[in-house]
Amino acid sequence: MIHKILNDKPTKLFVLLTCFFVANALIAECIGGKLFSLERVFSMAPHPFTLLGEKGLTFTLTCGVLLWPLEFIMTDIVNEYFGPKAVRRISYIAVGLICYAFLMFYLAIQVPPDSNFWTGSQKDSGVPDMQAAFSNIFGQGMWIIAGSIIAFLISQLVDVYIFHKIKKVTGEKKVWLRSTGSTIVSQLVDSFVVLFIAFKIGKGWSYQRVIAIGLVNYAYKFTMAVVLTPLIYLVEKWIENYLGEETTKKMKEAAMGVVNG
Repeated sequence: MIHKILNDKPTKLFVLLTCFFVANALIAECIGGKLFSLERVFSMAPHPFTLLGEKGLTFTLTCGVLLWPLEFIMTDIVNEYFGPKAVRRISYIAVGLICYAFLMFYLAIQVPPDSNFWTGSQKDSGVPDMQAAFSNIFGQGMWIIAGSIIAFLISQLVDVYIFHKIKKVTGEKKVWLRSTGSTIVSQLVDSFVVLFIAFKIGKGWSYQRVIAIGLVNYAYKFTMAVVLTPLIYLVEKWIENYLGEETTKKMKEAAMGVVNG
């Protein structure tokens, strides 16, 4: 029986998508502590601007946003072929493993460091205290961790809901509309929930500042959702070639039939 399961193409596809989904989410959380200048990526000097009264804003983003657009694309792919129940399941798995990872990070930080060799081993590279560096990289603030996880879970559920609402109206047509449309809405939710929890509640930021920075972050996410739309068609084409037209059709019909499953 186990060989039949392992050789089943839809099962192998689901395992592959789940592994990528979870790994992508975990990596995004791990690299989210680094900020980068989007303007400098394109060799442009940052030009501070004012939005909603907040001065000195630039397109300074967390590295986590480099991966989150792919996460929402994977959500739509799983939604298309396996249904909302599958999306919820892999979302819960991702959240559970992210929580587990941060618990392990915390334990690793608390383990007494080797002060004879390791702590000062990278002084020549500009890192005088490896324990402090390790703690700062992996020990993100609890409010940021909580905000990110809660925002991720809520936005996933919103994405599932919007995706199927649109698909009920369009049927199999207009893949771009349900995919990009659900991603645009869910990314909006994600952008503001994480900032509200991490910085309004956690740091006491004003609503004005949260909204202004949220809009800057969302501008990037919105753009990426549109730019990456063709990727949906490429992945769906590959899946149809892999599974075959008949199997693909049956899976899509079944996925629509388990909306409330």
